[in-house]
Amino acid sequence: MRPHFLPHPDKISLESGPTGRAGVRAWEVKIDLIYQLKSGETPTLPRSAYLCPMISIGRTNTLTALRHTSVGMFLGDDDGNDVLLLNKYVPETLREGDPLDVFVYTDSEDRLVATTLRPALERNEFGYLQVVAVTPVGAFLDWGLEKDLLLPFREQPQPLRVGQWTTVFLRLDPETNRLVATAKIARFFQTDRIALAVGQEVDVLVYERSDLGFNAILDNRYRGLIYANEIFQPLRLGSRVRGFVKAVRADGGIDVSLQKPGQPHHRLVEDAGETILRLLRESNGFLPLTDRSEPALIYERLGMSKKIFKKTLGALYRERRVRLEPDGVYLV
Repeated sequence: MRPHFLPHPDKISLESGPTGRAGVRAWEVKIDLIYQLKSGETPTLPRSAYLCPMISIGRTNTLTALRHTSVGMFLGDDDGNDVLLLNKYVPETLREGDPLDVFVYTDSEDRLVATTLRPALERNEFGYLQVVAVTPVGAFLDWGLEKDLLLPFREQPQPLRVGQWTTVFLRLDPETNRLVATAKIARFFQTDRIALAVGQEVDVLVYERSDLGFNAILDNRYRGLIYANEIFQPLRLGSRVRGFVKAVRADGGIDVSLQKPGQPHHRLVEDAGETILRLLRESNGFLPLTDRSEPALIYERLGMSKKIFKKTLGALYRERRVRLEPDGVYLV
């Protein structure tokens, strides 16, 4: 049950507040509270908000080298908080007083530590990660650090196996102060106060196939849709590409295109031609696709519609760059 003094999560604005380092920390705490509310949890400020208010767990921090010890270098902020950077991560050129960008998290014994390694995602971000182990407490994901990332069973829509890839959201558990992943990502999309305009460029993470094309995560915040008949380049789950907003729907969903607005049709065919030629070179000069191939097969292999495929083949054939045979396409 939500405490009476907290507003509905969709009514909390993320667009305003204090600026500077304090503003960034307040913004992160605000996001944590919103996600707890949306998840039906009792809102709780993470312990890090009290114990280490200006060093942000799960984020890259710019800290100052304070003192070197036998185990590593202690780094600190302007408010007297410090964290250990183990010797194996200390750059040879680092001296006391130098600034250093480090990622801060908790180790296997829940101690606050820093690393110069860069994880695949940071706190309150989405990522596409591989399962490297499954234990009685959940799946563990490779995210680029020595300590694998826990994805608890309760946060998995379906049980995962070693070797599988999955899209997750990284959050801070306010009770344990640990970073954990969740594959139940729908509740973390922002569906109100969408600060995007038609034609605006966005970062795109493809995370799910749909009957209409691909569902994608835009700018680590919004849910978008890329229509299959507008895809003219190979795409797969986990692809990170550049996109452009086509429309913002009333339900908070966003239509996105991988082509710049106003790009002429002939340019789309040219792009598709470059894709086909590249794949032919990578496939020893042959692709087992024809104008009679199923649209789904063409889409799976090339990431484009059958209509664009046929038009592009015709153009490449007229330019004598490919040879069309009953069994497929040959590079000339």
